[in-house]
Amino acid sequence: MAFWVSSQLLSKEDSQKLLGAIETIHFDWQRLAKYSFWISLICICTAVIAIVTDSVLMEFLEQLFNTPAIVKSLFFLILSGGLYFYGISRKKIKPGKLYSNESIFFLGVLSTAAAIVFLGEAIDTGSGHFSVLILLAAVIYLILGLWFPSKLAWLFALLSLGSWFGAETGYVSGWGAYYLGMNYPMRFILFGFVLISVSYLFKKSGWKNGFFKITRTVGLLYFLIALWILSIFGNYGDINSWYQVKQYELLHWSLLFAVAALTTLFHGIKFEDRITKGFGLTFLFINLYTRFFEYFWDSIHKAIFFALMGLSFWLLGRYAEKIWTIGSESNREISD
Repeated sequence: MAFWVSSQLLSKEDSQKLLGAIETIHFDWQRLAKYSFWISLICICTAVIAIVTDSVLMEFLEQLFNTPAIVKSLFFLILSGGLYFYGISRKKIKPGKLYSNESIFFLGVLSTAAAIVFLGEAIDTGSGHFSVLILLAAVIYLILGLWFPSKLAWLFALLSLGSWFGAETGYVSGWGAYYLGMNYPMRFILFGFVLISVSYLFKKSGWKNGFFKITRTVGLLYFLIALWILSIFGNYGDINSWYQVKQYELLHWSLLFAVAALTTLFHGIKFEDRITKGFGLTFLFINLYTRFFEYFWDSIHKAIFFALMGLSFWLLGRYAEKIWTIGSESNREISD
């Protein structure tokens, strides 16, 4: 543009008009990078699954890796150590490459899981106490998550802890339905509540404050999903006992689930917290639609049922569109 003005091919007034008409279009490259790396990891996992399900390739791999389980465990242990070392080194050199660094840690996490699986195969005594291995994985991921620090490793640590909790209480109870009078959903309500409490300790102490959101999010997932399942099945351990129960006998669990969702939503609105607001709204609607199916599925005609469902979703979409429009207009006014 400056060249055209200096060459008298364009007047200053026209150049100003052209510059005023140019609109910069922003592109969210960070989100693209994030999703690209996630898709890449999903493709890698899909490739592994494709190999496992291919009989010819599996036969070849069995011949290639026809070694003792302890050797396989050591191989994956060394591989995971190499990936972690490379990930830490790369993070120091290129700290801005957030998603690619986390992808390397993710491959290390998978390799660690494989090492623990083969270790379990090597030391298996037939006791069925495999929850010890899951606890070992959880401890390793916890240490890695705090050491790097890596939120991805921390996420896998929390998921592994949940798996260990379920497996350990199942093993201690002889794989029965109850442990201390609680079925699985009720146990995970307590587990989720503990995680939520721990997350606020992170926030208050300021130590590893970056783990606050992810710990609370996983805790809320455990807590609210367990409450949802409990609102459907109650504290019953087998399907036959559940079939004998009238729907209204589980109403108190439904009310407890509604109170929990409303409390979460209230927290989100009061403190402008998008996470708790989103969880509260989502699980409140899940509760309402679950109760709708339970109480009205058999009592009204299916055409009326789905017509009401369609109408409710249309109203919800209209309400969401209205909020989005107001937000867009407000942003435009601020920018103007």
